[in-house]
This record gives sequence, structure tokens and C-alpha cells, in this order.
Amino acid sequence: MTTWFHSWRAAVRIARRDAWRSKGRSFLVLAMIALPILGVSALDLTLRSAELTPAQRVERTLGAADARFSDARTGGVAILQDPEGEQNTPAGDYYSPGTSWPDGPTDVTKSIPAGSTVLTDSSGTAKLTTTHGLLQTEVRELAAADPVTRGIMRLQEGRFPEKNDEIAATTRFLESSGLSVGSTLTARGFDRTYVISGSYELPSDLTAQQVNALPGAFLAPYAKAVEKAGLPKPDVSTTYLVKKAGGFTWNMVQAINVKGVLVTSRVVVLDPPADSEVPLYQRKDWAKNSGGADAAALAAVGTVVGLAMLEICLLAGPAFAVGARRSRRQLGLVGANGGARSHIRAIVLSGGLVIGVAAALVGIVLALVLTFALRPLLEDYVGQRFGGFTVRPLELLAIAALAVLTGLLSAVIPAVTASRQTVLASLTGRRGVRRSNRVLPLIGFGAVLLGAAIALYGSVVSDQFVLVAGGSAIAELGVVAMTPALVGLFGRASRWLPLSPRLALRDAVRNRGRTAPAVAAVLAAVAGTVAVSTYAASRDAQSLAEYRASLPYGAGAALVTEEGGRDVPAVRDAVQRTLPVDVRADVFRIVVGKPGCAPYGEGEGCGRFDVVIPPANECPLWAVAPDGSDVVEKYTKEQRRALAKDWRCLSHDGNGIYVEEGLLVADAPLLKVLGIDDPGAAKALADGKLLSFHRPQVDRNGTVGIKLITDPKAADRAVEQNKPVPGELKSFPAYQVPGSPDSYGVESVLSPAAAKAAGLTTVPLGAVFSTDRMPSSEQRQRLDAEIAKLGSNVELTVEQGWVDENGLVLLALTVFAGLVTIGAAGIATGLAQADAEADLKTLAAVGAPPRVRRMLSGFQCGVVAAMGVVLGSAAGVLPAVGLRLTEGREQMRSYQEALDQGWVGVGDAPPYVPIVVPWETLAALLVAVPLGAALLAALVTRSRGALARRAAH
Repeated sequence: MTTWFHSWRAAVRIARRDAWRSKGRSFLVLAMIALPILGVSALDLTLRSAELTPAQRVERTLGAADARFSDARTGGVAILQDPEGEQNTPAGDYYSPGTSWPDGPTDVTKSIPAGSTVLTDSSGTAKLTTTHGLLQTEVRELAAADPVTRGIMRLQEGRFPEKNDEIAATTRFLESSGLSVGSTLTARGFDRTYVISGSYELPSDLTAQQVNALPGAFLAPYAKAVEKAGLPKPDVSTTYLVKKAGGFTWNMVQAINVKGVLVTSRVVVLDPPADSEVPLYQRKDWAKNSGGADAAALAAVGTVVGLAMLEICLLAGPAFAVGARRSRRQLGLVGANGGARSHIRAIVLSGGLVIGVAAALVGIVLALVLTFALRPLLEDYVGQRFGGFTVRPLELLAIAALAVLTGLLSAVIPAVTASRQTVLASLTGRRGVRRSNRVLPLIGFGAVLLGAAIALYGSVVSDQFVLVAGGSAIAELGVVAMTPALVGLFGRASRWLPLSPRLALRDAVRNRGRTAPAVAAVLAAVAGTVAVSTYAASRDAQSLAEYRASLPYGAGAALVTEEGGRDVPAVRDAVQRTLPVDVRADVFRIVVGKPGCAPYGEGEGCGRFDVVIPPANECPLWAVAPDGSDVVEKYTKEQRRALAKDWRCLSHDGNGIYVEEGLLVADAPLLKVLGIDDPGAAKALADGKLLSFHRPQVDRNGTVGIKLITDPKAADRAVEQNKPVPGELKSFPAYQVPGSPDSYGVESVLSPAAAKAAGLTTVPLGAVFSTDRMPSSEQRQRLDAEIAKLGSNVELTVEQGWVDENGLVLLALTVFAGLVTIGAAGIATGLAQADAEADLKTLAAVGAPPRVRRMLSGFQCGVVAAMGVVLGSAAGVLPAVGLRLTEGREQMRSYQEALDQGWVGVGDAPPYVPIVVPWETLAALLVAVPLGAALLAALVTRSRGALARRAAH
């Protein structure tokens, strides 16, 4: 043991001194290992610091309270909840046909135990005035200065509100609004003014734009002002912070759940019950996370880490070989003085150990320093304050061990190679002749066949992505193992090359020990790039084929559904001023109830309307049986496929602008914007007829019915009970637009005059417009700024056609592969120059021009890069093709199942899953990268070397 320890200590000392002498090479390898370690360590520190303990989560949710009581909106029906109070469902069976889902408010205050301290926490929204205009903002009423709320909000400046005319605001709101502590603000349509008394932040949501007022100081008077203006009052949600001696146990929480109240209890969250004691988890219709996704994520991370280690080893291995080759005289002296081969291996391996340990220390120390220094920026990026600066020593030690292991693995092959050199060859500088390993290429060939078979099976038979990815990885490792033999095959092309490239290629083939790792490193990087690029290009081609425009090219829509369209005139004016508008069609929508009602009957005193489908035109597959059963089951697969092609089952494909019931109130300019070139349609619209682009809604008399529903809840109950929906029916003579023109989501159009004549109430919705040229980015930004001043929720659409979202990704991958290729080729070139120094001296001695040295260096680098790029390009296509074949089979199977169920209608084409090779990326890799590597190596190589006497052998 003592001998072993002393020999390794001496080897480490020699390796440390050698690393210090060759600072450039040592720094290069250290950087290659330390940078990934820095990234992984920083990621670990950030994720662990961002994780909150249960106590920290409870503090940010409950403050100092013992529980938060919330209305589950089940109308007082008993519920089942999880211990965290994040999920709940009604306790009874409400999934049976004909059973109404419980809905409605619950009086939460009746479930709060007597003698408890209670604080209300209410939230709503309002458009607040800012220095730029109006800003839709969350308004929260909570006595934030009360000790019970400590921890929910963190005061940054000033103080929390103490009077009814004061509010506090989050720092993000102050940044967005241009206001500061001491400024005043009010809300649109509200006559009260508030002073900003302080700023605060929500530690779990740093991006929140929120203001805080005392309970009753803002939301209630604001709601009255809004209702007085004829608009529906904003929705307000209220929860209750409750403090009670002893807290609330799990049994108490379950007892409160019976009243339809959801409880988040401090005691339960900090000491949760077993899953067997949670009734919610025992329901058959409730699935708890099994952790399968976490296991898949860990497998993916492990695969990425393994491939990254392989790439680093392949890149760093030749660098250690350079060191061993340049230190061969020193290693020869060790052997001449009685050192065994194990001592030689120990010295070279110690180089990897020293660099690995140094890389681990540098990477982890830099990660600790940078994560601590950049903590505020990381918190802003994550969007929440960290619970603390959390360091997991065992995890960091594991990461450090990964760095050491990578360094050792990188030095294994150079160590074995150096130990096989004889003492005489090492001292005299002879390279000797060594036959290449014949077993490794056979193993690699077997791995290629096995991996290809697994990938083929996964893509053609089982449709398992894991098999495709695993098989591709095995095949790629097989190609890496075959690299020395493949390099030898490249050497046969040298006979047709000029002098310098012939010398470079033959030198690379003759010294496969240094060439193969560099080529393999390039191969691995390029294979990954080609695989991702091929897959992305194929997905882009599929996305382009499946793309459906929202509007004609260059056209746009600006729609406002809130507050009865109060901001629509300003929005229309902003569109007209900022964009190159050609034709503008002002559109309106039908409203039932108050003029300020939102679509689909949202809000008190609001209703909705339905475009009636005549019973004779209803799709048989969508009908509802009297007993609530699924009528689809009574049809065979062949009947379902036939019915799916029936015109009555024609459904909207989802593209285009989204409007209530597909109905717009507008005049003829809308047809021009949508590209509807039918004189009959314009005439019918002028005559007061309803234009229909959806055949099933027109009855046998050529009319379309619009039902006005004033009581949405009664209508929903009627639908659940399979009864006629109550409401007033308005009938309009219809004009069915011939053919199947693309109406971009609009199913029917009614003129404002016809709507008024029928007694319908309409409000402005916005504008649909065409442009004489595509709006520029600057024009879009100006329009966005104008809309931001209004503070309205504007649904803005400008059709730009299909946009390639992966172009930047492909460029980044190409650049990455190019950098790795140049780096690996450069390392191999440095090793080649170390080996070929005697040959270069001989060339100079026999009168070769100085440029030959530069040209030889460039071609040596270019040859390595070219071989790696060619092999990597061939290897990278396999996984992409396998994944695309798997996706194609999955999508075709889903399509056939949809056909069997009758879900595929007219115009639904079979899935199109192309395989596209990104020739531009391949051209850049195959031509530009090797050429660039060769030119760069030639530029940085000195033309003249030191002429010295060649040693006699």
C-alpha cells in the first residue's frame, strides 16, 4: 500500500508540474471540463435555492394565519380536497348522464369557527391611470399592515395603506406605470383619487402588477361607479385568512369541506396525512402524479450528461495525447530508471486527474460566486424570491466527481498508448509502427447493426420514441468505435490529391491514434446537429403544409369584447393612423342584456345568443340521446366514417378569427377584406339577408334562427336535461354563399341595419382591415404602444403567413457544430505538428518553400474536419428519420381511430409527415466548416520553423 501511495504521489507531482509548464494546453482542457461543470453547478444551486420549504410556502400564502378559507363554487355541495388545498372536486357522483354539475357561491363565513381572528382578502381588476395612459391592474384589498399578513407582502418603500384614500403598489406596477411613491392615481370612470403610500413585492410573483387597498376602500365603490355607467361590475373573489388557537387539523379540514369550503391549513401542509387518509386520492376518476414524467426527465438528463461526457473525452483525449507525446523523453527516462509501464500510465492518468480536480474546483467555486452575486438577477428571471442560498454539498461533490471522472477517462487511451512505447523509442523520439486494433471496428460494426435494428423496430413496429433514441445512440457509439477503420478507408483517396493534402491525409491515416478521437468528437457534434436540423426541417415542412391562415395575407383584425366596446372607436382610429390600411370594415356584435355585457353571458344581468341548427340539419353523431347516453355507440365504424363525410357534420376547423357563435354584424366592406368575391353576397347583405358560410344553419325555408337567451343558467340546465332551450327566436332570410370559400372563422354576417330592424342590440366590436402592404415592425410597435395607452384587452391579429420559427435554432446548431469541429480539428492539428516536426525539418532541409508548412497544417486540420463532418452527417440522419417515421405512424393511427369514431369530417386530409433533409445546413457543415478550419489553421501556423539537425536513428 505504501509503495502504491508513493508512486501515485510522485506521478501526481510530475503531472502537476507538466500541466504548469504547458499552461496553454492545460487551460484548454480545463476550460472544456470546467465550463459544463460551472453550468451544471450553477443550475443545481439555482434550482435548489428556488425550491421553497413547506414552511416558506405557507408563509407566502398564509402569512401568520392558520388557514385560508376559499369558496369552492359548488353551491354549498360537499367537496373533497388535497392536503395542500390546491385541488378539489365535488364529493358526489356528478358525472352520470342527466346530472347537473354543482355550481354557485357558498357563504364561507358560516364555516369559520367562532372566536377566530378573520381578515378578508379580496381581488378584482380595474383600469388605473398611469403616466402613459391606462393599465389593467389587479386590485387587492387586504389589511397588509396587520401582523397576521406578515410574509404575504414584503414592503420595499414607504408604508402600507392606513387610510381609505391610500394604496400601495408593487414595484413592477410602478415600473410599468411610470408612477412612484407619493403619486396619485384613479381608475377609469371613477371619481376617487388615491395616493400611493408605499411599494411592495409578492415574493412568489415578482412580475405581479398589483395595488393594495384597505378592505372596502376601492372595489365596492368602484363597482357602484361602473354599474352606474351601465357596465357590468368586475368580478371579485374573496378568501379569508383565519387565525385560531391550535390551528386546523386534517379532520377539521374535512369537516369544513362538507359545507363546500376549501381550506389551506398550516398544520396540514406542514404535516400532511398519508395518501390513504385523503379521500380525494381514493377516487377512481382521480389520478395522482405517479412520477413517470420525473423518471423520463431523469433519463433524458442522464442521456444528455453521458453524451456531453463522451464529447468532452473525445475532445480532451487528443490534448492529453499531445502532452504525452511531447513528454515522451521524460517518460522514457522514467522507464530507463526502473519505472514500470504502470508508472507511465499513472503519470499520464495523473494529468487527467490533476486537470479534472482543478476543473471541478474552478467550476464549482465560480458557480458559487456567480450564483450568489447574480442572485437578484436570477430571482427576477425565475419570477420569485429564493427561500435562501441553498447549497447541497453531496450534489456538488457528485458534480465534482463527474469532472474528475471526465478528466480520467480523457487520459485513459493516451496513458495506455504511452505505456506501450519502448524506452528506446521514447528516448530517441522514434514513433515506431503499431498495427491498428482489429477487434474494436468489429465491435463498432456490430453496435451499428444492433442500434439500427432497435431504431428501425421502434419506428416501424412499436412506435416507441425511447427505442428510436436508444437505438440511434447505440448506432452512433458504434460509428465512433469504427472511426479508426473508417479513417483508414479515407486514406485510399490520397492518391488523387496534390502534395500537401496527400501528405496531410496520409499522416492522418498513419497516426490514427490521434486522428480518430478528434474525428469522433467532430462526428458526435455534427451527428447531433444534423439529427436536430433534419427533425426541425421536417417539422417545419409539416407545419407549413398544415398552416391555415387566420385572415388573408396582410389583413388584420382588432377586436375588443370588454366594457361594451367603449374603447373600440379609439382602437379603430389607432389602426387607421399607424398601419397602411387599404379597406377597413367596422364590425359589431350582438349583446343580450346590458350593453356592457361580455360575450357568452358572462356577468350579472347578461345573456347570450345561439345560432340555431335546425333539427333536420343536426349531425347524427352529435345528437344527444334522451337518456343522456352516447348515440355514437349505436353506429358501426363504417357508418361513422360515412356520417363523418355528411355535410351536416361539417365543423369549423378552428382557423381564422374567433367571434361569438361565428356571427359578425358588418356591412359589405367585410366581404372585400375577407376576399369573398360574390356580387350576390353583397346584394343579399344590402337587402337585409343574413349571409351564411355554414350550410347546416340554414333551414329548409332558407332562413337562419338566432335565439336570444336572457337566462344562461336556465339554458344550461335545459341542455343538461335534454329539453328545449328557453329564449326568443329571431328568424332571418339567409343567402348561402355558393361553393366553399374560406371565411376565416366567420360563419355568418348580418348587416347593422338588419340587426336594428329585428330589434337586436349591437355594440362595437372592432375592425377587420386589409392593407396595401405588409405592416412593418415599427408600425406594429407604434400600434401596440397606442393600444397600451388605452389599457384595453385588444385581440390584435395581423396575418403574416407561415413564419419559420426554427431558423435561428438551426443557425445556432450549425455554429455550435462548426466551433466544435474547428476545436477538435485544431487539437488534432497541434498533435500532428508535434509528431511531424522532424518531417517538417526535413522538408525545409531539402528546399521546400516556407508556405508548405502553412499549407500542410491547414490541410491537416481540414482533413480531420472533413472526415468528421462526413461521418457525422451520415450518422445524424438515422435518429431524425426514425423519429419522423414513429410520429407518422402515431398520427396515422390517431387519424384512423378518429375515422372510426366519426370525428374526421369533410376536408380533413390524412396526416402529412414528411422527412426533409436541411441541405443548407449540410452544405455549411460539409463545405464551409472544413474550409474555414483549414484556413484558420493555415493562418495561425508559422511559415518558418527552427531549422535544426535531424537526429540520427
